[in-house]
Amino acid sequence: MLFAVTCTDRQGALDVRLKHRSEHLLWASDESSPVKMAGPLLGGEGDPVGSLLIIEAADEEGLREILATDPYAKADLFSDVFWIPFKWTVKAPEGL
Repeated sequence: MLFAVTCTDRQGALDVRLKHRSEHLLWASDESSPVKMAGPLLGGEGDPVGSLLIIEAADEEGLREILATDPYAKADLFSDVFWIPFKWTVKAPEGL
């Protein structure tokens, strides 16, 4: 099952994001990662203000476990995290 996940950064936490960015990118891009797509959400000035991820998980409990391993989550970057089941219909990667 796929989930669309949006995460909003805490106010003034750009330094936290930048400090943990490399670790987060390794976590998300690892070949065994359940993250199927990810990227920053941008504010009006073009700075990152959150994240958008598409994650494959068996269920919501599995998704919670995956999200807890994100270096950004471990660094308490996010003020809000929201998810909803997602069906990739247009230009879906093969096998999803």
